[in-house]
Amino acid sequence: MSQQQLQQLSQELQEIEQQIEALQTDVESTQQEKTEVDEAIEALETLETDSTVQMPLGGGAYLRTTIENIDEVIVELGADYAAEFEEDDAVNALENKKDRLDDRIDELNEEIAELETESDELEQQAQQLQQQAMQQQMQGLGQGQQEPDE
Repeated sequence: MSQQQLQQLSQELQEIEQQIEALQTDVESTQQEKTEVDEAIEALETLETDSTVQMPLGGGAYLRTTIENIDEVIVELGADYAAEFEEDDAVNALENKKDRLDDRIDELNEEIAELETESDELEQQAQQLQQQAMQQQMQGLGQGQQEPDE
């Protein structure tokens, strides 16, 4: 057992921890996107033509506006594409998007679980190496303290 092996295990554990943190960040942002989709679905299901809403302009600024026609909804499809849908079709498109986001969250959580399992295994290896090192040190001390024969 060498100090080099312990350092290598420690480095691998740090890399795994960084990967887990990055995946957890992805999960959080994907969950946030899913929340926004839920809010859009709820808005489409409750708003009517001639409803007054606050439309975001960006930078924290909003404009009060009236919906002319709730049956014309533009939904982002991804990859910088969007399409116009009637209200029911827009809700269906958003539900499909939400399902894809749920699938992505599940995939990310599976990756996190796999990395956590790998991390646990590496931690066990590190503990075993440390125990072996302690035993070797104790044996070395025990042999060095034997009383001389007279």
